[in-house]
Amino acid sequence: MFENLSERLDSAFKQLKGEGRINEINVAATIKDIRRALVDADVNYKIAKELTDRIKDKAMGEKVLTAVSPGQLMVKIVKDELAELMGGKEEELDLSGKPTVILIAGLQGSGKTTFSGKLASFLKSKKGLNPLLVAADIYRPAAMDQLNVLGEQIKVPVHTERENKDAVSIAQNAIAYAKEKGHRVVIIDTAGRLAVDEAMMTEVANIKKAVNPQEILFVVDSMTGQDAVNTAKAFNDRLNFTGVVLTKLDGDTRGGAALTIKYTVEKPIKFVSMGEKLDTLDVFYPERMAQRILGMGDITTLVERAQAQYDEVQAKKLEKKIRANKFDFEDFKEQLGQIKKMGNIKDLLAMIPGVGKAIKEIDISDDAFKGIEAMINSMTPYERNNPDVIDTKRRQRIAKGSGKDIAEVNAFMKQFDQMRQMMGQMNKFKGMGGMMPGMGGMMPRR
Repeated sequence: MFENLSERLDSAFKQLKGEGRINEINVAATIKDIRRALVDADVNYKIAKELTDRIKDKAMGEKVLTAVSPGQLMVKIVKDELAELMGGKEEELDLSGKPTVILIAGLQGSGKTTFSGKLASFLKSKKGLNPLLVAADIYRPAAMDQLNVLGEQIKVPVHTERENKDAVSIAQNAIAYAKEKGHRVVIIDTAGRLAVDEAMMTEVANIKKAVNPQEILFVVDSMTGQDAVNTAKAFNDRLNFTGVVLTKLDGDTRGGAALTIKYTVEKPIKFVSMGEKLDTLDVFYPERMAQRILGMGDITTLVERAQAQYDEVQAKKLEKKIRANKFDFEDFKEQLGQIKKMGNIKDLLAMIPGVGKAIKEIDISDDAFKGIEAMINSMTPYERNNPDVIDTKRRQRIAKGSGKDIAEVNAFMKQFDQMRQMMGQMNKFKGMGGMMPGMGGMMPRR
């Protein structure tokens, strides 16, 4: 997401490269290119013009410090304005209810059911709550089945009444059940349609009236671009929802919906969702998103994802093994698993400032480490725990078992040995943390 917009904005900023100061001539050309980039990203022209007019006014009113180039100053101004356009600061969920009721609404295919599962997982793992999922889509049996599957995966109960054809009573019954069983949060997955229609709006409005939810989250497919903004407005006019969820941000989308939906409906974006994995849900931080759009990376989110996988007991155990120079393939495989849980590999690398542009043409799939895992899995337990015993004959067997060439196995073994040597040199430092250093060198070449 935002790759094309990022490139266009970067190109616009180059108008100021080499300039000693900002003036009306060079800033006008830059502003024109920024406006074009935003419109091409599916941002409404009126909004794009208002935004760029504010950027121009701020740029002309700023004095350029000796240590800051005009280009750097313009990037800072654009970042601040983009962040403000998207809401300025993150918005927390209202969890004050007893129980808290969260109503999920949106069109069919927007990702409502998957998001409901992700939200339940988020509230359980990050907030320590015990949510109850409610299957209130009475029109698609598959939606009930999907929600039950998701509930089983994250070990969250699902309230389902397959014979009941009244979505309002299902929601009311679920809340009564939640109170009886002590569930702190109730997440109601409602029905969607292929387009906004009166029957759908009436049903979800009736559910809202009956259960008085603390939160009404509108789930929108960000790949639908400006149509997503128009749909959000139609829902908000009827439901007065409390927040927006943008799904499929990892898809082929220009990003206009993320940039302008807050401006249009005056409701905050609360979450962004990528992929089908149930741990790929992030709180929406406008400033971090603005930084990513401008190619500035997002170290804060990267660190937070790493910390979410951090196990202090395992980290101390790993540090002890590293200090004793006993780091082995079992440890390595465990670290791979932690990194994979953090999300899409290319997205993670793009959060490192300056890396996003360097890898934009490189295909790094989520299966990037499968070859390495295959080689490790082809080792015996003894070999995994004792890397130094793996001689030429054992390497040939590992190559055959993993479907790799002997050259690939030799290269992997060499990289692993170099990494262990580097770890040995780091023994004088303390507090190495849970995530393994030196991963960059182990990344498969594409």
